[in-house]
Amino acid sequence: MREVFGDSSRTGEWAAVRLLVDGDRIAEADAPGLERDLTGLTLLEAAAVGGEALAADALANALGPVFRAEPSPGRVAVAMSGGVDSAVALLRSLPNAVGVTLRLWLDPDGPDSERACCSPESVIAARETCHRLGVPHVTLDLREEFRRAVVTPFVRGYARGETPNPCTRCNGGFRFAELLAFARRAGAERLATGHYARVVERDGRPLLARGTDPAKDQSYMLAAIDPRQLSRVSFPLGEQDKEATRVEAERAGLASARRPESQEACFLAGDDYRAFLGRHGLEPRDGSIVGEDGSELGRHDGFWRFTPGQRRGLGLAAPEPLYVLGTQPSANAVVVGPRASLARTEVTARGRLYAEAGRVEVKLRYRSPAVPARVEPTARGFRLALDEPAYGVAAGQAAVLYDRDTVVGYGLITASH
Repeated sequence: MREVFGDSSRTGEWAAVRLLVDGDRIAEADAPGLERDLTGLTLLEAAAVGGEALAADALANALGPVFRAEPSPGRVAVAMSGGVDSAVALLRSLPNAVGVTLRLWLDPDGPDSERACCSPESVIAARETCHRLGVPHVTLDLREEFRRAVVTPFVRGYARGETPNPCTRCNGGFRFAELLAFARRAGAERLATGHYARVVERDGRPLLARGTDPAKDQSYMLAAIDPRQLSRVSFPLGEQDKEATRVEAERAGLASARRPESQEACFLAGDDYRAFLGRHGLEPRDGSIVGEDGSELGRHDGFWRFTPGQRRGLGLAAPEPLYVLGTQPSANAVVVGPRASLARTEVTARGRLYAEAGRVEVKLRYRSPAVPARVEPTARGFRLALDEPAYGVAAGQAAVLYDRDTVVGYGLITASH
């Protein structure tokens, strides 16, 4: 037997739940405000019980740490964000589904936390979607784990003069590891998410591939997923566009049908990353803006506010446009020059190749077009010789390699020339 508690408060009101759990079943429950008594229910059955908002929150907080369910053929764990994509992924996974939402750390001083995919409001929306469809929903409170695994490396990366992409670390690394671990606990055969990507087979094993809608393809953000995990993953929306998803949600009467898109780098809670970094350990410090020859052209208040390819915010008057070429953290200096000096034709990355490849297309930033390249494996990753120059290549960003639409490699950029 194990006794567990959960509580929740909002605007001066408070609710609490006490459960006595025996294996995967509730032996005793003190849980006012819910739609039914929990005594005798399995944890899976209890996760489908709704009620007053605070009581449902308290129950979710009690269930999360102890949740487990016996394996069931065909059961699908569905990652729920509260938005339309995950809601339709859930529809496609019925009837034997269980929803799961990760509550992740958000900057409490950010201006727009409600739009984040991991905000308390999003957690409630995800739970309401599940319960409306009669589906159990579990919330996993991973705020501190997320902060250690994603937010702290993000800040440290900028302190080293890099331009890290926290979304690839989160989506392809931290988030999928936690979701797949939950799927095992929930007795599910596979995990489904609302990402616009696909799983394809190559040489008898699964690999990640682009979604068929180029405007919504999210394979870049997911490229860090170990291909060995993909046999247990499905992307129900990978072969349709966003509007088709919204139409499907509207036909099903889902409240999320016209919900706005969530933000990238959700933990920023709508804030500019520079303001966030300034609140979380990177202090303003006066330094030099220098040309390629080392001559001082101006001043700045922190090298970490600048990234390769940046043009705005330099405050320099020059006969030709100047761009950030890089930073020198030890000297607190920002190096600038003409756009031609940004050109890079060789890129080195720390990571791995998922399949044999000689010629690839590589994306060096999420919004950048793919560039044809020749790839050569190295001891710690791979080296790329680009067919044409790329501009604004930054250490810390993800290099994602494609063979047609299939992801054949992933790494973090360490150097470029």
